[in-house]
Order: sequence, then structure tokens, then C-alpha cells
Amino acid sequence: MPKTSALKALRIPSVRFHTPSSPDEDSSQGLRKRLDHAGRGVQEQGVQTDGDVDDVFTSNNVSESSSEQEGSGEGKARPTGCSPVRCRPRHVRRMTSSAVYTALRPGHPRLASYWMALRPWSFSASFAPVLLGTVLAFKFSGECYVGALLATLFTVLSVHGAGNLVNTFFDYHHGIDSKKSDDRTLVDSILTSEEVINFGALLYFFGCIGFVLIDWFSPAKMEHLALIYFGGLSSSFLYTGGIGLKYIALGDVIIIVTFGPVCMLFAYIAQTGALSLLPLWYALPLALNTETILHANNARDVVTDKEAGIVTLAIVLGQTGSYVLFVVLLFVPYMMFTILGLNSTPWLFLPLLTLPAAFHMERNYRGGELRRLPTKLAKLNFVFGMLYTIGCLLADKSNLPGFT
Repeated sequence: MPKTSALKALRIPSVRFHTPSSPDEDSSQGLRKRLDHAGRGVQEQGVQTDGDVDDVFTSNNVSESSSEQEGSGEGKARPTGCSPVRCRPRHVRRMTSSAVYTALRPGHPRLASYWMALRPWSFSASFAPVLLGTVLAFKFSGECYVGALLATLFTVLSVHGAGNLVNTFFDYHHGIDSKKSDDRTLVDSILTSEEVINFGALLYFFGCIGFVLIDWFSPAKMEHLALIYFGGLSSSFLYTGGIGLKYIALGDVIIIVTFGPVCMLFAYIAQTGALSLLPLWYALPLALNTETILHANNARDVVTDKEAGIVTLAIVLGQTGSYVLFVVLLFVPYMMFTILGLNSTPWLFLPLLTLPAAFHMERNYRGGELRRLPTKLAKLNFVFGMLYTIGCLLADKSNLPGFT
């Protein structure tokens, strides 16, 4: 194949090639060899660059044994010109871009499988409200208990991870997850059902240990902490376990309440020991932004959810209604920050820096490009939450709403 045709077929953004000096380098196979040597996976329609790993966590890791069987074709002759990277299934190639997965897989392939089963890309939904609640507590009391903060993060992330595993287990056994699903932990036998259950139970246990540590470091009363902690723990299980609120169109309510007011109030009380409605108001913009992740996920899975016989809010509202709700969830927080920035402190304009990315997400949704949208929204949620937290930290206490 001529050099120009090979480059045109690859359509590689931001990747430069030197002029080949030999016929072998002039072939597409020569290009692939150089790319493989540089550690880049070659896809069917091009090379996976840093801009193509938005969905790096949207599929789960396959175990070492299944990767070898599917990827290298163990026991079978590999097609001519097919490199080990190219011959791997596409969802495996995407996940090799995970730094943690890449670090764990060579020596600890099973540990890498457990890590990816957690769906760590979603942890921004619980990480950001804990930090924001801690900042609000610092503004209120002028003190920050680092031990309580670390214990709170450990506890909340443990319960979040356990909730993800509960979701994996029940979605699979309700027939929702399939070969077309993003979460294929059980579909591809990456982990067994027993391993998922045991791992989830272990994380709930870790969460309880973290709760004890919070009580040790925090000035709050144990009964106040326990009320919020076990409420959040129950929500993480009941989302798909037990009555399965997700399956009766109530999952969105659980997400908004849990990954906003509950997490933020928990972190706030752990620092101050005082019950207050203040964190609930500050949690609203972040909770709405977090809900866009779930809603985009449900909108993408409408067909498979209908086939499985479950009901989500995206199914109830229909295509047009779901789009309207997505726009409201996505842009109302920016409207709130515009008003707050004009009437209180300019530091609350900081989250508006993510507005161009939000418009890009809206175009993706409107254009039906939903496959990687939840992962992109999780990244947006993380940056949005960090800018919100930094804005509150840098603002003068007297200018923040509710602190005067």
C-alpha cells in the first residue's frame, strides 16, 4: 500500500511519522510495528491516542487467562501482520490505557481485574462532595481534622465501590448486562458472582472500619454520624439490591440525594460535629451535575433496559423528555453559579470554566453519541467539583452565602 494511502486509512491525530527509508517501513505493517514498540494500540480504524481513551473505564478488565486466549489467540495461528496489541479485543485495548491497570496487570492480573470491577472512573461522584463539605466546615469553624477527612474519604469510597459491585451483581442476574454492556465483569467471567459478592462485602466491612475511625478523629456524636452513614450505606445497596430502586425509576432520586446532600453533610458533620442545613444548599449544584452521569447512562441503555423489563426515568420520559431533563441537569448549576458569582463572590465563577465542555456534552447527547458520554461526564463532574471546592476555599467567608 502506498504511504499516503496508509496514512489516510489510519487517520491519526497529533501523531507524526518520519519519511520511510525502506520498503518495509513504507508498509502499514511497518507503521504498526513502530506504534506497537511505542506502546500504542492500533485499532480497526486508526491508532488510539490520548484523545481516544475517554472510555478507558467503560469496559471492565478481562483476566490474564482470557486476555491471552482472546488477545493472542493461544493455540491458534495469529493472522499475518496482526500484532499482539492489534489482535486483542477492542475493549481490552482500551483498558490498557489505565495507569493503575497497567501497573497491576503484569504481576497481579487478578488484582487488576478487581480494580477495574470497581468502575473507579465513577469515584468523582463521591470524592468531590466530601472535599466540598470539608471546605465548608473549615470556613465555618476555622479547623480541619485531617484524620477525619482521610477516614471520611476512605469510608465513602469503600461504600461507593461496594455499591458498584452490588449493581454489577444484580444487573447481571436480572438479565440487564449482556455482551453489549459496558459493565462486563460477570458477562465475560472476569470475576465470578461469588467473587463479586465477597469483594462487595469486604468493602462494606472496610467502610464500617472507616466509620469507627471517623468517630475516633471527629468531634461529632456517634449517633449523628451513624444516622447518615447507615443511610448512605443502605442507599448504595437498595439502588439495585433488595427492592431495586433503579428498576422502578427511582434510581435518579437515590443518586441526587446520596452523591450530594448525604456525602457532603457526612463530611461536614465529621469536621464540625454540628448538624446544619447549609451543606444541603451547597450540595445542590454538584448533585445535579452528578445526576447527568446516571441519566446519560440510562438514556444510552434504554433498549436493553426495556428488553430486561425494568423501568428507568429515561424510559418513562421518552427521547424528547430525557433530552430536556439532561439539559436542565447539565446547565442549571451553571445558571446558579452565575447568579451566585454576581451577588456574592467572583470565586464562584470558577466552575463556569467547564461550560464549553458542558456544551460539547450536550451536542454529544443531542447527536446520539451516548456510548462514551457517561465517562466523559464523570471527568467533567470531577473538574466541576474541584473548581467549586477551590472557589469556596479561596472566597472570603463573609462573602459566601449563608456565612454572614
